[in-house]
Amino acid sequence: MTASRWIIHLPTTLTSLDEVAAVAVALRDSLGHLTGVDFGEATLSEEDAQFLRTRVFCDVGLGAAGRCRRRDAHDGPCAAVVDSVS
Repeated sequence: MTASRWIIHLPTTLTSLDEVAAVAVALRDSLGHLTGVDFGEATLSEEDAQFLRTRVFCDVGLGAAGRCRRRDAHDGPCAAVVDSVS
């Protein structure tokens, strides 16, 4: 039997999707070295609509290069490394 995974719910005082997505990117960039955190599966939701989730990252598999680190629904090709504009 596989052990259940746990989810961290981290409320913010932010009121825009772009602002909270920027926080998710900053968390991934600063804590990405933690192997126990799956940032590729990060989602965002409004406080009163937590059942409606917005993916943050693309997370498409790139073979030996790992996974795409660009934002979900990005323009252009997937990439394992992103610049500050993506």
